[in-house]
Amino acid sequence: MTSSTYALVSDRLVLCAMVVYVLAMLSLAVGSALTSRGRRRAAVADRLPSAVALTAARGATVTVDRGLPEPDLHGSSPRSAPGTTRLTAIGTSLLGLGLVLTVAGIVARGAAAGRVPWSNMYEFTVVGVAAFMAAYLVLVARPRTRVLLAAGVWIAGAAGLFLGLALTVLYTPAAGLIPVLDSAWLVIHVAAAIVAGGLFTVGAVASVLHLVQLRRERRRGVGSASSRAETLEQAAQTAYTIAFPIWTFAVIAGAIWAENSWGRYWGWDPKETWAFITWVFYAAYLHAQATAGWRGKKASWLGLAGYLAFLFNFIGVNIWVGGLHSYAGV
Repeated sequence: MTSSTYALVSDRLVLCAMVVYVLAMLSLAVGSALTSRGRRRAAVADRLPSAVALTAARGATVTVDRGLPEPDLHGSSPRSAPGTTRLTAIGTSLLGLGLVLTVAGIVARGAAAGRVPWSNMYEFTVVGVAAFMAAYLVLVARPRTRVLLAAGVWIAGAAGLFLGLALTVLYTPAAGLIPVLDSAWLVIHVAAAIVAGGLFTVGAVASVLHLVQLRRERRRGVGSASSRAETLEQAAQTAYTIAFPIWTFAVIAGAIWAENSWGRYWGWDPKETWAFITWVFYAAYLHAQATAGWRGKKASWLGLAGYLAFLFNFIGVNIWVGGLHSYAGV
């Protein structure tokens, strides 16, 4: 096939991946809604036995509303909503299919351009989606971080949104490299940044869910964080802990590349500055996790601040600020 054919195939694969991620989001959203409804009905059913016993003790006549699931007097909860587990499994499988399509689109893009396909914002976004989807699927496969299944709706939505923006706003036709990017450090430095960015994204979603869970528990008058909130915090910490040394390596590799290209390791160019700011936020987050007074809610906000710095480095600096790293392609 010619390069133009590979480019067309790549575009179609990325578009199909976006559609699959949207379908996954819908499937997971419906499954989550059914699960929540089942839990509410189960909670009502669990309260019925005590109410029945209290009324019977007072000598009153007991009537049971058949509109609710009948309680199991032996202590087991009622059946969950039918199809819920199946919808969740279908949604997760669609995420895997979306990842396969995204990777195939990346490979076709590389074949069309004759180089590694991450030299502009469009390509960085597509490869970044593949990175954070792969990180998410690996983490949910681990028992300790399986709680991230609750984040599937948001992960799928983010993947669809990012690919939609890539195809409509950031799209750049496949082409060769400009001379300054024609270096082996493009493979090393940018690949490390993409992997770290994917993990940062998963950690940010877990941090948001952790804060939402804490807010819900505070409204219910729960005195301390539940095991679910703690597990979400641990999932975010796992993602950030893995990502931080990779981001550190990306910053160091970028400095070495800068010395090869511009004759200096560091010049406080806007992208270098914001890469360092991002590093500082995540270093502060990891330090906060080691400091008892800054765990929990405060640490989650630090993690989100680091992710906002990462996004500004990728979007704001590339589009609005400029500097030596002006390779957005838009």
